[in-house]
Amino acid sequence: MFLIHKPLRIMKILSKNKYSGNLKISYDVVEEITAQTVNEIEGVFSLASLPLTFKELLFEPSSDKPIKISFIRNMLCIDVAVNLHFGYRIKKITESIQKHVKTEVQNMSGITVSKVNVFVKGIK
Repeated sequence: MFLIHKPLRIMKILSKNKYSGNLKISYDVVEEITAQTVNEIEGVFSLASLPLTFKELLFEPSSDKPIKISFIRNMLCIDVAVNLHFGYRIKKITESIQKHVKTEVQNMSGITVSKVNVFVKGIK
């Protein structure tokens, strides 16, 4: 079972193993794993800021974050915005980003990733 404590930006994982205790993983850790993984993929120029939703546009201050982590039904949903190098196949790079981010986050954190959404903001 996964529990979220939003104000502290910490994910709390209750162990189902024979070990007792809790494991807490910050959203920032998952964001850093995602950023490192994306930057290692050939064809990625840089991370970019995510597009704003209508709600964010009206009610929340502007954020230039390239990665957004959502915790839905005990699974992570990761949004990533990138700029790509000119001359690479967009579909191939975005599929590679989805595959590698999902694998790395699941391997390093033990939390299931339901989906990785990739937003291509530009070509450099």
